[in-house]
Amino acid sequence: MSDVRLQLLAKELDAGQQTKVFSAPAGLGVVGLMLHRWHTRRALLELDDDQLRDIGLSRQQAREEGRKPFWKD
Repeated sequence: MSDVRLQLLAKELDAGQQTKVFSAPAGLGVVGLMLHRWHTRRALLELDDDQLRDIGLSRQQAREEGRKPFWKD
């Protein structure tokens, strides 16, 4: 996901809008998509405050996204 898209997503989240971002690599099956979500959500939880600021997310937004079950969008 690009920095620009993450900044836009952060603004949409701040505004209370629901978005769907499908940025998994093309060609993944259901299991691959779930693994991709699991890995990226875990990585999001490990970012420090400076890294979160770089992508335009607050700690709370990162926590909400990172704690979603991998089987949910």
